[in-house]
Amino acid sequence: MSSPITSARFSVLDRSRIREGHTGPEALRDTVRLAQEVERLGYHRFWVAEHHGVPGVAGSAPTVLAAAVAGATRTIRVGTGGVMLPNHRPLVVAEQFGVLESLFPGRIDMGLGRSVGFTDGVRKALGRDKGDAEDFAAQLDELLGWFRGTSPTGVRARPAEGLTVPPFVLAMGEGAAIAARAGLPLVIGDLRDRDRMLRGIDHYRARFRPSVWASEPYVVVSGTVAVAATPEEARRLLVPEAWSMAHSRTHGTFPPLPPAERVEPLAMTARERGLYESGLAGQVAGTEEQVAHALESVLKETGAQEVLVTTSTHDREALLDCYRRLAAVAGLDGGTTRR
Repeated sequence: MSSPITSARFSVLDRSRIREGHTGPEALRDTVRLAQEVERLGYHRFWVAEHHGVPGVAGSAPTVLAAAVAGATRTIRVGTGGVMLPNHRPLVVAEQFGVLESLFPGRIDMGLGRSVGFTDGVRKALGRDKGDAEDFAAQLDELLGWFRGTSPTGVRARPAEGLTVPPFVLAMGEGAAIAARAGLPLVIGDLRDRDRMLRGIDHYRARFRPSVWASEPYVVVSGTVAVAATPEEARRLLVPEAWSMAHSRTHGTFPPLPPAERVEPLAMTARERGLYESGLAGQVAGTEEQVAHALESVLKETGAQEVLVTTSTHDREALLDCYRRLAAVAGLDGGTTRR
């Protein structure tokens, strides 16, 4: 009997994290190169993200970046994790994905989130406020209507109308209920807060209503997975992101990723240290054997059909090695060893 790991799909979300000593343009090119590598390794899909005004993230225009990724790859599915729908007019989003699907037929995914800008300044620049996230269900319904030609405006979304671009809802909490009511696949994180994740998944499955987009529930669990030759090396992969998150919570800005060797000897305040250690704790990290055991537990608990890996770190070669090792754990075609 196959294990939950070899039965599941494995995919990658890259947020185009800027690294100390490097530039935003380099981060975007790194994302495209990573997509080429994970395609070679046999991952199922590669997604990019949307962040605005964040010093440590270059990925601000996900449909543009998805076009570059799709153009540089041949077979891997490409999409967004996600387009933050409250930031945009649904018609424009439909048109963008219609163009992507027309150029790369059968390879495009439409991952959609309900977040608005992280700061008041960003929200003001986007012409949005926190309340716009509350309209997500209606925005989602309008967006899907453009593909089906059901808009009451009489306007036709071209070239989107009549095309099938699989939609996914990125969710924690309320978003799971919206995905269930709309009959859409659910992407839910993070792996560290297992109880909350399980509550969201249970809620989603219990309330799922079949739709033209999905006949039954489909769950993608997302989070950091760090695989290395030793547990210590795997932990070092987590250090840059853990420190950046701790810095953002204490200083109000999310900085570029520092190298692990600069972070480890830093003197930190008690609050910084607590947030930093929290960022390192509970992640799926370790050797191939340790990560395989942890992932089997996750997949058995959640019944998820897919794992979306969101790992970021400063050392690009270590990150590539992580994805190679994970491919071997998952039994992907491009993995270097097979379990």
